[in-house]
Amino acid sequence: MGKGGESIPDEEWERFLREAEAGTKGAPEEPSARARMVARQLREETDRPEPWRSHQPARRQGGKGWYAIGLLVAVALLIVALDPGRVAGWFGGGGGGGESAPLTVESKRPDQPPPTEAAAQRPTMEQPFRGSPAAQWGDGTAGIGLPEARATGWMSKGQVAQALKKTRDFLTASSLDPGVLRGEQPRKAIALINPHQQDVQDYLGTAFPAPSQKNDPLLLFSRFEKTKVRLVGDVVKTRGRITYQEGKRGAVEVTTDVTYVYPVVRTAAGSDEVARTIVRREVVMSWDDPAKVIIEPGTFSLVSYKVDTTNGGCDTFTGYLTPQFSAERAASRPGDGPEIDPYDRSTSMETAGDAGCRTATRS
Repeated sequence: MGKGGESIPDEEWERFLREAEAGTKGAPEEPSARARMVARQLREETDRPEPWRSHQPARRQGGKGWYAIGLLVAVALLIVALDPGRVAGWFGGGGGGGESAPLTVESKRPDQPPPTEAAAQRPTMEQPFRGSPAAQWGDGTAGIGLPEARATGWMSKGQVAQALKKTRDFLTASSLDPGVLRGEQPRKAIALINPHQQDVQDYLGTAFPAPSQKNDPLLLFSRFEKTKVRLVGDVVKTRGRITYQEGKRGAVEVTTDVTYVYPVVRTAAGSDEVARTIVRREVVMSWDDPAKVIIEPGTFSLVSYKVDTTNGGCDTFTGYLTPQFSAERAASRPGDGPEIDPYDRSTSMETAGDAGCRTATRS
């Protein structure tokens, strides 16, 4: 019975049955149970927010972990800022193998000598500062602290800055210049000394042709006899500082306190034993007011100078640093003075005095 209670005629009903049985195109079909199941699965998967093989990132944790990491980083940075030398030691910085992080420039006198743990390591041609605290020192003038300029005495800020630069130029020309280290005359350094300072000019005129205990060029200059030894590489390690204050007659008095480490080897063919000569010098100079002192522009007057040398010869006075190697050290008698650590910059050179030939605890 159709809609509204009307019956289907017999002819129409028989035609419908024949067309359905013959598979007539357009005849309505009821979906099978399998088709209904697949259709339902497709609808469900379409409604899902993500396919089953998609990547799901890990759920982000709360902020407490990042806060803890940030706190640790801040503490580590504070330790590095306050004591970089100790941090370098934690990571093998005291090994002297040439791979350590360099120390910051010295701004004041240290309160203790550097560590001695690596002293047993011997230097080599490839690593001439191995086993030495100097492995962490600066190269050349990079290891010499230069203070900020300020108006002092008769000089303006700019003039003080120029005087400090020329002071460092003197240190370079007297103790780092390759030619001077090979034994040549330190002409550039001498040109910076007041030519009207007669006692100093007498010393300079005698020290090179006739060196003696009184007139020893090594008080101001580093020189090796090139026929006997030569430097290993082209790096001299340094550590020290330059300070200044107002001196007499309004002069700017500059004090330099620098330790130089020279690695050397014999010039004989096949020599590969590396020895180190260590020189600490304190030179005080006065940049005088030309209106009050007879002086040439761009020069200074020497106030005082002293030197402390390790493995550079003692009571020899040849005008050259004369390092010993293992064979000479084994055959020589120990010094008659107290022991000294040549890397210890925690004490003033005033404490050295005239102590004779002291024995170095390391080089």
